[in-house]
Amino acid sequence: MHIWQDFKVFMRIKGAGFLLLTLFLYGIGTGILAPMNAIYLKESIGLGKSEIASIFAISLFLNMVLTISVGFISDSMKRKKTIPIIASLICMAGLLIYMNAASYMPALIGMALATAPSGMIMGQLFAMARNHFTRMAPDVVEIAQIWLRATYSVGFFTGLLLGANLYLLATFQGVLWGNLAGYAALFILLLFYKEITAEASANKAIKGEPFSLIMLFAILLLSCADAIRGLYLPLVVHEQFGDPRLMSYIWSTQAVFELLFMTMAGYWAAKYGSKPVILLGSAFALVTYLTYSVSGSLTIFFLVQPLYSFFVSVLYGVGMGYVQRMFIHKAGFGASLYVFISQTASLIGYFLPLLIEGVTPRIFWIPAALIIASIGLMTKVLYTDRHQRQQAITS
Repeated sequence: MHIWQDFKVFMRIKGAGFLLLTLFLYGIGTGILAPMNAIYLKESIGLGKSEIASIFAISLFLNMVLTISVGFISDSMKRKKTIPIIASLICMAGLLIYMNAASYMPALIGMALATAPSGMIMGQLFAMARNHFTRMAPDVVEIAQIWLRATYSVGFFTGLLLGANLYLLATFQGVLWGNLAGYAALFILLLFYKEITAEASANKAIKGEPFSLIMLFAILLLSCADAIRGLYLPLVVHEQFGDPRLMSYIWSTQAVFELLFMTMAGYWAAKYGSKPVILLGSAFALVTYLTYSVSGSLTIFFLVQPLYSFFVSVLYGVGMGYVQRMFIHKAGFGASLYVFISQTASLIGYFLPLLIEGVTPRIFWIPAALIIASIGLMTKVLYTDRHQRQQAITS
């Protein structure tokens, strides 16, 4: 591994620091509101459980439709930054409606406008970044993507902490204005960003991955497991230990490890291949879910967090790059498809735990089962790949 040398190359690339700042500020903007949405709908607008669930589900469904639709057309556009610029303006307009909503319908319209275009932003930012680094420094494309994704995560967790303080200082209105400021910063930065498109010859120099529907489904199962954990772990921690602040501390532990683990996983993927590294991360996730299911110790919850941080780093870093390389000549579609898979997983994750009554650690048997199924699929793919290589050698 030549981390320091690669990082110096990365930072010398024109526009690299600008992209890092863009992803960091966007992460802060989304992280500020993320944990407060449901509470805002309940406490400030007075909506019930079913109304809140329907707003989340409808907004997410619209997000999925927009994300994959834009993914199909974005590669025919010479300049992709127009898409996130327009999307950020729509998000800001939606937030203005959302923060003034007093009933279900205005809240639905506001949240749909504020969140549905976000997939267009995330997918196209990474498509733009891939084209940028493919043209400027093809040798560090994959690790550059991972560092950008890690920067977004750091920004997101920074936003979580900032959102909690904004709530203490200025209630929900402060949180909403903070979220709007994040989109405004993104809009301004994109206006000044000089987009670089990749040449066809540069694209051919980057090794792609063969298309695998089985691997896409395996990644969907992993993302679904993570979505269940993200939605229900805070509830289980609160039910088990009675202090809502504990979840913030657990998530903060994840943030500490994520940048390191994403970098490490990225280099391992380059050396050993993406699929074995994704398989290893999945095994760590399985251990974590089984621990959540059977342990009543808060200390153990914290101790297994680095294992889960590695899994998240692999899923969001290596997994994203793997899907993009399946569509190496269609950067816009590849990035949008990965975001679409994550969104689909979240939609499924909202409902699967309803199969288990109450808020109990037994919920985590569901993501554990999903991880086992995904491991089985990936093992089959790896076995098939190895068998085909052996046949190619002997023939």
